[in-house]
Amino acid sequence: MKNQGFMKKLGDFMLGKGFYIVLFLCVATIGISGYYLLQTVVGGVGGVEPAGASASVTIPDQGPSRPTAPATPSNPPVEEVPAEPPIPPAEPADQPDDPEPLAEKGREPEEDQGLKSTVFTWPVKGAVLRDYSVETLSLDPTLGDWRTHGGLDIAAAQGVQVISMSAGTVSKVYEDGLMGTTVVVDHGGGLQSWYCNLAPEPSVQEGDTVEIGGVLGRVGGSAIAEVGVGSHLHLETTLDGQMVDPREYLPQ
Repeated sequence: MKNQGFMKKLGDFMLGKGFYIVLFLCVATIGISGYYLLQTVVGGVGGVEPAGASASVTIPDQGPSRPTAPATPSNPPVEEVPAEPPIPPAEPADQPDDPEPLAEKGREPEEDQGLKSTVFTWPVKGAVLRDYSVETLSLDPTLGDWRTHGGLDIAAAQGVQVISMSAGTVSKVYEDGLMGTTVVVDHGGGLQSWYCNLAPEPSVQEGDTVEIGGVLGRVGGSAIAEVGVGSHLHLETTLDGQMVDPREYLPQ
């Protein structure tokens, strides 16, 4: 009878609130069991440590990484230029044991040339307006073209005395159609000096002997071929009939 009463009460309990209590306990039991079962399965497969242990994350290998462009340096490297090999110094030329002294610029007249004097001077004092040039062309200020020039144009005002550059004999006095009044002095040894663009009526005549510094005449304006140069004396020198630079004889 007692068992029947207990079973009746248990049945009434189960039909009432007991049913829900039992249902809750069953669900809880199943949930706890499933949780531990899941932890056991995941821990064995994925290497997950049980709860309470420090978790770690493993990044799977994704293969070789993609190459990245190298960083551009702020200062690009400077290309080295190979240095040129040093040039060995030139060996000095052999010098004689007793070298002769260098000759000074200009012609050194010798007595055996037959010159009447080896001393020379400038016929007038002034700047050279146009130099001697027979190998290269120079601008002619009168004609406006390029041509040779066989003498020196020395600046001097009209009326200034013109003197002989060295001792000699007056060989010619004449009027040149282009260079005007001209006096020629023969210095011997084939050397002659020509003084052009003089004023009319020179101070000497043909055959006169002149010393160095002797007055030949005065600067004029008779050379129509050089009217564009300005007031000057045109001086030429010839050696054996060939034009030579007057500077070869005049003092430097």
